[in-house]
Amino acid sequence: MPQMALVSASGLSSRKKISRTIAFNKPYGVLPCFTDPNGRPTLADYIDFPGVYAAGRLDLDSEGLLLLTSDGTLAHHITDPQHKLPKLYLAQIERIPSEEALERLRTGVVLNGKKTKPAEVRMLPDDPQLPDRSVPIRFRKNVPTAWLEIILREGLNRQVRRMTAAVGHPTLRLVRVAIGPIVLGNLKPGEWRNMTSGEISEIYSAVCR
Repeated sequence: MPQMALVSASGLSSRKKISRTIAFNKPYGVLPCFTDPNGRPTLADYIDFPGVYAAGRLDLDSEGLLLLTSDGTLAHHITDPQHKLPKLYLAQIERIPSEEALERLRTGVVLNGKKTKPAEVRMLPDDPQLPDRSVPIRFRKNVPTAWLEIILREGLNRQVRRMTAAVGHPTLRLVRVAIGPIVLGNLKPGEWRNMTSGEISEIYSAVCR
């Protein structure tokens, strides 16, 4: 009996060490954390199990893919800029940008005295197929908008918004649709799914290139 108890305890210990990683479609107006002293919506309104934390940020007024994990090593690989894990955003901006403005975004703009790293930027020919936002964007009459696809390999605070504002095109809506090989896919705002071991292996492979 003592031996059986020892084996059982070992099994419980092993199960506790099993990590969990999920992909979540963060809605607009939701903080990327589980508590807020001001009572604003948080991840706890959508995710009801303990032990996972956001690997990176997605601001209150931004939407889309957020990865949460209980694996600290994986979280570090996702967030550490030295791994240069690409993050793909769709940004709706005010006015139609010139090629000069797009090239400034590609080569880098100066934010607080530091030039951003080169980014991949292109203007989309058509509006992307996205769910309506819970709070509509502010439209200004007679001011056209455009959608950009932006790929970054660094994670400065509110970087996309600050970059587009710096070239004269404020961002009206921002949706992250991919982190490395992980894509938002068909997840609706507020939905999440468990990630597979294969997807996690793809993340490690992507950041090690």
